[in-house]
Amino acid sequence: MYHPFSVIDILKTSWYLFKRNFVTIIVFSVISFILLSVLGIIIEVIIAPEAFAGKMVVSFFLILTQAYTTLGLYKLIFTLIDSEYYEFEFKQVLPGFKMMVSYLAVAFILAFGITNFAILVEYLDNYPLLDTTIQVVGVIGALYFFLRIMFFNTFIVDDHSGPIESLKQSFRLTKGYLLKVLVILGIIVLCIGLPAKISQYYPLVSIAIMFTYPFVNIILAVTYRKLVYSHQDVDDDLNETN
Repeated sequence: MYHPFSVIDILKTSWYLFKRNFVTIIVFSVISFILLSVLGIIIEVIIAPEAFAGKMVVSFFLILTQAYTTLGLYKLIFTLIDSEYYEFEFKQVLPGFKMMVSYLAVAFILAFGITNFAILVEYLDNYPLLDTTIQVVGVIGALYFFLRIMFFNTFIVDDHSGPIESLKQSFRLTKGYLLKVLVILGIIVLCIGLPAKISQYYPLVSIAIMFTYPFVNIILAVTYRKLVYSHQDVDDDLNETN
């Protein structure tokens, strides 16, 4: 490895990028939050409970909006990293059709797997010992699998990869780095989970997620780039931002 890196290095670089582009990132985050909140309110309040078709249509647009804003955030982050010393146009941060299809395809694959595992667990309710064993093995396996695929979205955005290709690339990227990736995942869960938990008792704290959510995605993008540089055995350009 030509330029080894540490978790501290990742956090320092991520914080620098977040501070330097704070206004741009937060404006994008607020707009995304408002869009998703409005669609959520439409589903829960405006559309009647019996209006199944209406809920399905709005839910579909909610999924599309969530996918679009997620990919848009990653495009914005990578654009800010790559365009630090020159101006960029707004259209550069708009996700393409292929990105949307690839992201939704992976989401469907993951949802299909989770749903089938839940059905299996429910089916084994009458076999307590086997049920417990399957659940423990399933949780450990799911954690390992998630650690290996957690960079699929960065490959979709940064490398224009397809759904299966992005999953394979993430597996290759995380090989030999599971401990660092696990630490990064723990930091991400803490940054998102802690405000979410506290907001159950103090609702205003939920506003903090508009700040922590883009920050943890910056952490993921920076980690991805550093892993790519390490695998390529080249110097780490991201250090030039510090």
